[in-house]
Amino acid sequence: MSWTNYHSHTNFCDGKYPPNYYATEAFRQKFVAYGFSSHAPVPFECKWCMKEDSIDRYFTEIQKLKDRWQGKLQLYYGLEVDYIPGIMGVKNPFIQDLNLDYSIGSVHFIGTMANGARWEIDGAHSTFLQGLKEIFGNDIQRAVTQYYEQIRQMVVEDKPSVVGHLDKIKMQNQFTPLFDETADWYREEVLKTLQTIAGSGLIMEVNTRGLYKKRAVETYPGKWTLEQAFHLGIPVTISSDAHHPREMAGFFAETLSLLGEIGYQHLHVLLDGIWKPVSFNESGIAY
Repeated sequence: MSWTNYHSHTNFCDGKYPPNYYATEAFRQKFVAYGFSSHAPVPFECKWCMKEDSIDRYFTEIQKLKDRWQGKLQLYYGLEVDYIPGIMGVKNPFIQDLNLDYSIGSVHFIGTMANGARWEIDGAHSTFLQGLKEIFGNDIQRAVTQYYEQIRQMVVEDKPSVVGHLDKIKMQNQFTPLFDETADWYREEVLKTLQTIAGSGLIMEVNTRGLYKKRAVETYPGKWTLEQAFHLGIPVTISSDAHHPREMAGFFAETLSLLGEIGYQHLHVLLDGIWKPVSFNESGIAY
């Protein structure tokens, strides 16, 4: 049995170490494939995104690792690309020209605060509350609805390889209970988003970072959402959103067990250059 992971961050963005540390650890942990997905550059100040002038070095370094580990570990270069309507996304010519092995499409930014800064939905809780007040007049339902609307727009217009951490906005409930995740309006937004993903044929990631960082009590997305995704036939891949080599398989066994209980029999993984379904159990994938 082996592991795979396609959502990870190195010191090219907000990760802790250079890419070679992750490749070495992936091999030690018996990974069959590992993908690098630094936060793509954005055309405004972002402390955790890669700088545009680092792109060439990023790809050069990963290509050297691909050559070094050939025959032992499959390595892929990708980016986690923020979808910001009219500003950034996978279909942006700058991203298209990079010829990525794969892309993760995520929504982190919604609207602009009074000081001109982009509002981050998964940043500091104080910043979240500030943006909620300034942009949405403390109307959390309107803010969450716009979050899911932007994800649906990304799925239809951008079509990334993988839809990243679908319900990550719920992390803000860990600090101050802001909305009820079982409320009809909330579940309707999630279901509309899942139906859009199902119609697109895209892969959805099951992201374990909230669990091992103790920022959530379940994966992104959680069990109820994964049950609906299963019934809609949405393919999934598991990832840890690793920012440190030790995090690359965080809570994988528990999450694979959950997926099996829900009814999933296959994960979609990038192997031999293509996304394909493979069987799994809590010990990993069969490859």
